[in-house]
Amino acid sequence: MVRKNTSYHLKPVTFSGPCESDVSVMIEGTIQASSDISDWKGMNRRLWILFNNIENLSVGGGGIVNGNGKTWWQKSCKIDKSQPCKDAPTTLTFRSCNGLTVENLSLKDSPQVHINFDNCKNVTATTLNIAAPEKSPNTDGIHVTETQNMQINDCVIATGDDCISIVNGSHGVKASNISCGPGHGISIGSLGEKNSKAQVSDVTVDTAHLNGTTNGVRIKTWQGGKGYAKNIVFQNIDMVDVQNPIIIDQNYCDKKTKCTPQKSNVQISNVHYKNIKGSSTSKIAINFNCSKSSPCRGIILDNINLVLSDEDTDGAQSFCRNVEWIKKGVVVPLPCKQTIKSDTDEYGEHMYVI
Repeated sequence: MVRKNTSYHLKPVTFSGPCESDVSVMIEGTIQASSDISDWKGMNRRLWILFNNIENLSVGGGGIVNGNGKTWWQKSCKIDKSQPCKDAPTTLTFRSCNGLTVENLSLKDSPQVHINFDNCKNVTATTLNIAAPEKSPNTDGIHVTETQNMQINDCVIATGDDCISIVNGSHGVKASNISCGPGHGISIGSLGEKNSKAQVSDVTVDTAHLNGTTNGVRIKTWQGGKGYAKNIVFQNIDMVDVQNPIIIDQNYCDKKTKCTPQKSNVQISNVHYKNIKGSSTSKIAINFNCSKSSPCRGIILDNINLVLSDEDTDGAQSFCRNVEWIKKGVVVPLPCKQTIKSDTDEYGEHMYVI
């Protein structure tokens, strides 16, 4: 236990199971990471506090976990282009932990990701307050990988990267009552980097408020990847001054040099956008930039109202490439104009766009 009104500086540390009984870690005071990068010499630079292979673990207490990331950010290649690109620590990493609860904590200024859930099952993450400066590099709030059956509830996240990022091997993830901004929004991906196989399914984001983020709800994949992202729902979401409110990008490329075109991609299908409203700071409020080799299929737009933040302009627009979509109810802006097939069925207007 870290008691109230106490503060501890901590070097990299690992808590590893298996344990004979349930484990509770209560942080009521403050834990701060060492600000000396040399403390990671000979160690895994991606880890600060690691919980590994612990069943029925509970971490909470209402305290503060401070990653002291400023020193790391200054040496990031995204801040200082002369620096080589190197890993930096995640504040809290949970690896192979089943029956896990993380609740009622404040995390701030992580060198990179704030919380990483890696290969965990039956997870609840609730009442977390996560904050880092808007220009801090790679400081995702909650990162989910290879994790199944997870609930993320009642979290306030304001960082320099994705508020929530959900990547390969994650299935049955639901996020609800999320406040996001600043940051890069709520993302599935990126998926399929370096021609890898990715599988993500049964993800729901229900009830979220995004304010001043770079993206709203985003799916991003690299060319050349394989696998799928399917059965995804984004619903009951309010956006204020978001640059890219609804976006699928199957040509994602986070490199200094241009990415070489590839012939395959992660298949994106059965994505439902429902009851999404708010304002966009860019002209393109709905952006479906899908792959010719693996077009996006089963995209449903259901009661969408996205307008431009600047009311003096002509109105928001959409962009579509290689996508099959269905419109239900009122959709503003209209999804796309260029079509190769159009019909109407019991689900509403149905179009295939090139």
